[in-house]
Amino acid sequence: MRAMLCTTFGSTDHLFLEEVPQAVPASGQVLIKVEACGVSFPDLLILQNKYQFQPELPYSPGGEAAGQIVALGDGVTDWQVGDRVLALCRWGGFAEQLAVDVDRIFSIPEGISAELAASSFYTYSTSFHALKDRAQLQQGETLLVLGASGGIGAAAVELGKAMGAKVIAAASSDEKLAFCKELGADEVVNYEKENLKNQLKELTAGKGVNVVLDPVGGSHTEQALRGMAWKGRYLIVGFTAGEIPKIPMNLPLLKGCSIMGVFWGNFSKVEESQNRQNMNVLTKWLLDGKIKGHEYEIFSLKNAAGALKKMQNRELVGKAIIKI
Repeated sequence: MRAMLCTTFGSTDHLFLEEVPQAVPASGQVLIKVEACGVSFPDLLILQNKYQFQPELPYSPGGEAAGQIVALGDGVTDWQVGDRVLALCRWGGFAEQLAVDVDRIFSIPEGISAELAASSFYTYSTSFHALKDRAQLQQGETLLVLGASGGIGAAAVELGKAMGAKVIAAASSDEKLAFCKELGADEVVNYEKENLKNQLKELTAGKGVNVVLDPVGGSHTEQALRGMAWKGRYLIVGFTAGEIPKIPMNLPLLKGCSIMGVFWGNFSKVEESQNRQNMNVLTKWLLDGKIKGHEYEIFSLKNAAGALKKMQNRELVGKAIIKI
């Protein structure tokens, strides 16, 4: 079978399409024929050896693989050959087949394509966990989303509106902000051109925002924190800007606000039942049209490195997927 392999940590230049031995499911695993695989920021971090978890080399990137079960490992009784599933597996999805533990797979219902599942479920699950479980976002509150045109951000914009919040989308270009308006954002801020803190005060009549979802980090974090309302909740999701910000600790004191970490990967294991309930809600909302799912750009397996480079250069609007 073909797989996009990384043999040396570093950059996308270390990815090569290779013929590899056929994958075989171990006990407690299933074998999936991969149809589509999402591309996300952790793929880059893992490739650069900067993530919380590291695979053994060589490995294939891709942690959001959608397809069909073609074989069962020993002891697997709750799944059948032919079931359509999404594997949220950290890596291994940039390949024609993938062996994965059963606790990392989720059923794809009729009416949801492999492309939609691969492009949306991971990012929507992360943003939903952040807004629902961590921040407990309430109807009528104001939500600020940084990096609002990316995968996590765009999901948060749409989910925030579905949960009844007023949504302010912040991004780095007018093109990206136009995309956010299409998603339903009430207000937009170009933080490359405008002072984020001042804009937040103006857009909230001086009250500040109740919840901030931040997958970006870098220089915008402190400005967003300064624009928070009393008893606000600041959600740390990631650092796509590449810089982990140092926060002046007098700010949460003065704001009476909470700074919360969002680590969906660990949540999905430690609180597996709650995560599956969240996934069921998201599936229903997708089928009912309450949320639309990500727009996506399709790349071939051969051009998987190109998809990662485009994301790294912040040129994507929406999501990239690898079509196998």
